Amino acid sequence: MSLEMYKEHILDLYKNPHNKGNLENPTYEFSKNNPLCGDEIKIQIIAKNNKITNIKFNGIGCAISQASASLLTDKIKNMKVESAKKLTKEDILEMIHIPISHARLKCALLPLEAMKGVLENA
Repeated sequence: MSLEMYKEHILDLYKNPHNKGNLENPTYEFSKNNPLCGDEIKIQIIAKNNKITNIKFNGIGCAISQASASLLTDKIKNMKVESAKKLTKEDILEMIHIPISHARLKCALLPLEAMKGVLENA
């Protein structure tokens, strides 16, 4: 895909995010915000037998944070908890696949930070 197609994909995920909403009776949840820009993300999971069987996110934010949350939740659904804990900044940037400025890096990584918070208890 070209860079322009990736940018369009990010905007599409912002307008039509995957896994956005709330779970009934989540096993764990964690919220994180970025006070500099106002982005907020809450991640909820249902975990059974050390596996993330369902995941949802909710919150407000820019296209980068919302698309990042959508991509991340797609990736870790049905993943083992220990494998999800190993995801890094580089994994997020690879999923987003567009250049992210230093100022927008916190937006892109906010869902990862929320996911790490929820998995601390899993």
